[in-house]
Amino acid sequence: MTTVIEQAVEARLVAAAPRMPTIPATLHYDSRDPFAVRMAFPAPATLEGVEVSWAFARELLTLGVDSAAGDGDVRVRPYGYDRTVLEFHAPEGTAVVHVRTAELRCFLESTAVLVPLGHEHLLLDMDEDLAELMRDAC
Repeated sequence: MTTVIEQAVEARLVAAAPRMPTIPATLHYDSRDPFAVRMAFPAPATLEGVEVSWAFARELLTLGVDSAAGDGDVRVRPYGYDRTVLEFHAPEGTAVVHVRTAELRCFLESTAVLVPLGHEHLLLDMDEDLAELMRDAC
């Protein structure tokens, strides 16, 4: 059974310049970490020249396609009829990207087929996770 979903999306970087360049990004979901999604940006699209990946709650993305969500490092909100804004806040600055809402909904539907919303806790093995933490502490 597949436990990982990856979907390429087209993101538009919002910058001070009037032109909004398109950058590739990849959404990633792994049922072994059922509460999280990741969004990766390739090295040419970042100021540091290295791939950057952000992890955040799948619930945040789910809520954010319909109404403003998040008040931390990652914030998501609808923008017009067919776009969603994702803001990534870091000490170095803030990156703001627009992504087609339809692409995000498609990704979220795929993750919900793999792990239905509200059932994430059923995939966690708390005993194994605790044992791993204890091994690392020694």
